[in-house]
Amino acid sequence: MATTYVLFESASGFAVLEVKEFDEISQAAEKVQEAVSDMARFGKICKLTAFKPFASAADALVQINAISESTLTPELKTFLETNLAKSKDAKKAKYKLGVGEPKLGSEIQSTTGIPCVSNEMVGEVLRGVRAHFTRFIDGLKDAELKQAQLGLAHSYSRAKVKFNVNKVDNMIIQAIALLDTLDKDINTFVMRVREWYSWHFPELVKIVNDNYQYARVALIVQDKSTLSEEKLPEITEVLGDEAKAQEVLDAAKSSMGQDISAIDLVNVQMFTRRVIQLADYRHKLHAYLLEKMHTVAPNLSALIGETVGARLISHAGSLTNLAKYPASTVQILGAEKALFRALKTRAAGSLINLAKQPASTVQILGAEKALFRALKTKHETPKYGLIYHASLIGQSSPKFKGKISRVLAAKCALAIRVDALGDSADAAIGIDARAKVEARMRQLEGKTLADEGAKPRGKEQPGKQDKGKAAVNGAAVAAAPKAYNADADVAVPEKKKKKKAEASEDGEEEPAAKKQKKDKKDKKDKKEKKDKKDKKKKADSDDDDSS
Repeated sequence: MATTYVLFESASGFAVLEVKEFDEISQAAEKVQEAVSDMARFGKICKLTAFKPFASAADALVQINAISESTLTPELKTFLETNLAKSKDAKKAKYKLGVGEPKLGSEIQSTTGIPCVSNEMVGEVLRGVRAHFTRFIDGLKDAELKQAQLGLAHSYSRAKVKFNVNKVDNMIIQAIALLDTLDKDINTFVMRVREWYSWHFPELVKIVNDNYQYARVALIVQDKSTLSEEKLPEITEVLGDEAKAQEVLDAAKSSMGQDISAIDLVNVQMFTRRVIQLADYRHKLHAYLLEKMHTVAPNLSALIGETVGARLISHAGSLTNLAKYPASTVQILGAEKALFRALKTRAAGSLINLAKQPASTVQILGAEKALFRALKTKHETPKYGLIYHASLIGQSSPKFKGKISRVLAAKCALAIRVDALGDSADAAIGIDARAKVEARMRQLEGKTLADEGAKPRGKEQPGKQDKGKAAVNGAAVAAAPKAYNADADVAVPEKKKKKKAEASEDGEEEPAAKKQKKDKKDKKDKKEKKDKKDKKKKADSDDDDSS
């Protein structure tokens, strides 16, 4: 009968316990569950074989991190090999080791040759060991064990947060989401300011087109009837044009707007100040986003810009997730919902399956409506999504946008992986990739790739045509000109000439004969129609007479 051991990982160290009568209790899980609550009964089932305490809190954190990742550390390997007999063949071993995690058991068995098992009964036994662990270890108190567990839990949580790759990405995701929200809100609020203040000063809308400048000028002007030359420098500072500032001043003197009360003006001013504060914060948030993108994804920022790169990271969920996508997925990133709806009838899939697709899939990310409309009407699908907003695609001509988007998506996939998995904060790869995309754009548009001019792709074969010409010239020189041989001429017989002439005459007569036949047929048809009409009229007249 094989002996069964269990491996227990605690906050204070590793322990190996021998389980007696494991084969018998494995037949009834209820017996183990009943014995767990009673130490007197559970002590008869389990007996401590060996215990290895952790050297320090840092060592405990290292060991528990390895266990959570199903990795066998050298310390644990030495501990198991010391206390358990090593077996070359796991099937012939006279014992087996129960572990809580199947992956860890597979790692232990493949590395040390110790046969491992992981099932429901092992879990029940480990639950009992956890409940009565201090009873097995001499000198270990419950309070000390709880303190060790609390300290290790805090250290483990801090380590996970510290080494979380997505930690910095979350700031970018939140910033770009807030930036989009602010853009919508500020636009809505400024339109409300324009509509509200236009009742008092309608001419200002035509003079100042920019929303931010309009709000600041409205806050300076306030009541148009009190506007004077003293405020001209302030308006000039906002607009940056003294002539336009003077135009505002002149328009205020001859404005057709209605008067405004003091309380209404106060409310307009308060709302305008809030809008200006939001706009100022939006500028600061954008600068913060640029700084974050240059730190987290410098190559992606250099290639497609900070804002488009941040949108791609936000859509994928993190830079790590984005790095797992192939170029085709990056190309159409943003079109998951419509693409899934459209492809559902063609091939069952999901967002995970979509992420496995090539660069063409990433190309149209963000074009959900267009993609769904194209697939529904059986037209061409869109070639790009969020990546369409990159400056490189905007610079290319319309007929080359699809090709450039594919090239750019491939370069983006490379830059994303460097940013996500590399240690360098240099943007050299992104800059180099951008230069290659620009070179490809110039090549497609027929421009030179370098200052000295573009070189043809194919290998030149100089002398090929010259050799052919030389061969022809040589043959011409070698062959002497021959005299004209009059006997070699062949005269056409007269009968053949007559046949050709007759055939040509028949060809001219055929159209005339056809026309004549057609005329006769038309006359016959007209005559038949006329006879039918006459008969019908006669029949109608007979009916009238009879009535």
